[in-house]
Amino acid sequence: MADRLLTVAQVAERLGTWETSGERFPRRLIEERRIAFVKVGRHVRIPESAVDQYIADHTVQPVTVRRAALRRVA
Repeated sequence: MADRLLTVAQVAERLGTWETSGERFPRRLIEERRIAFVKVGRHVRIPESAVDQYIADHTVQPVTVRRAALRRVA
């Protein structure tokens, strides 16, 4: 089954950037070729899997600190 193609507005909403910058952020990702996209005539669509992959690639995991490193040396 083929990926669902999202509009730039849908991607902005999904990334949570709609309220602050509208469509600017996803359009910049497209312009800088930082996310996969499909040209359908003059329209730009982004595969849902590309958005999922972008989110996965840019997710920062928390740092785990060992308890021994927290102890002060007397």
